Amino acid sequence: MSELKGNCMCGAVTVSMTPAQNTLRACHCDMCRRWTSSALMTIPAASGYAALGPVKTFVSSDWAERAFCSECGSMLWYRMTVPGELHGQTNIAAGLFDNAGGTTLDLEFFIDKKPEGYAFAGNQRQMTEADVMEAFRAAAEQEGDS
Repeated sequence: MSELKGNCMCGAVTVSMTPAQNTLRACHCDMCRRWTSSALMTIPAASGYAALGPVKTFVSSDWAERAFCSECGSMLWYRMTVPGELHGQTNIAAGLFDNAGGTTLDLEFFIDKKPEGYAFAGNQRQMTEADVMEAFRAAAEQEGDS
């Protein structure tokens, strides 16, 4: 996959990344909806992505941190901090890239938390809160078995 280059709203932060998959994901959890006022739309990043500029991070839960531009507040990424196979996985905000990097929506997280007032078209996979928590639990157990 080819490298994507983007920037925050004010241009102070530039981001370059290669997608780990050519996919767009949406998260409807309470934290993402509060952060974005809608669903958080992200592209999973391969390792080696770069962000230059005034980046600020916020530990938002026991398993993840979020980053934003300290100048304009544009969201930048969501990164897993939990030990195990998910550690370090980073999903970059799709809005940083023109046309969302040309990706296509294929997965919605916390579909049972999505407000009734909107819906995305398509036949993408949808995971409930229970599905997501089970995936986290399974990843942590697999790490314990290693």
